[in-house]
Amino acid sequence: LSSQASKKASNKRQRGNQKSCSNVFSMFEQSQIQEFKEAFGCIDQDRDGVIKKQDLKETYAQLGKLNIKDEELEEMLNEGKGPINFTVFLTLFGEKLNGTDPEDTILAAFKPFDPNGTGFVNKDEFKRLLMNQADKFTAEEVEQAFTLAPIDPIGNIDYKQLCYIITHGDEKEES
Repeated sequence: LSSQASKKASNKRQRGNQKSCSNVFSMFEQSQIQEFKEAFGCIDQDRDGVIKKQDLKETYAQLGKLNIKDEELEEMLNEGKGPINFTVFLTLFGEKLNGTDPEDTILAAFKPFDPNGTGFVNKDEFKRLLMNQADKFTAEEVEQAFTLAPIDPIGNIDYKQLCYIITHGDEKEES
C-alpha cells in the first residue's frame, strides 16, 4: 500500500513539474519536438528518462571526447536546476534557441549599474550607456526597449521587474 501511495505522489510531482513547463511545448513544432526527443534518447544512455553525469560522459565518449572533466559535466547538469527529464531538456533548448538568458543571468548583468543593490537603475544613465557602449543602440531602439520597462515617477527602471517581464512575459501584454 505504501509503495502505491509513494508511486502516486511521484507521478503527481512529475505531472506538476510538467505543468509548470508545459508551455515550452508550444514553442516548437511537433517535428522539432520529435527531433529533440530522439536527441534526448541518444544522450539518456541508461534509458531511465533522466540525463545524469554518466549519461553525458558516455555520450561524449561515443563522440570521441574521452577527457571531459567532471566539473564541465556538472556545470551542464546544473543548468537544469534539478533532474533533467525531457521537459527540462526541451526548456533548456527553448531558452537557448530563443535567446532568453535565465533570469539570474540577466539580473547579474544589471548589478554593475546598481552598486547599492536597490533593484533600480536610472533611466537616463542607462539610456546613455546603451547608446554609447558595446552594441550601440539607436535612440529609437532604446525607446522601444523602454516601452515594457517599469519606470517609476522619478525616472528609475525597476530592473528586477524588467527581468521578470523578459523571462516570463508581460501580463498586461497577454490580456
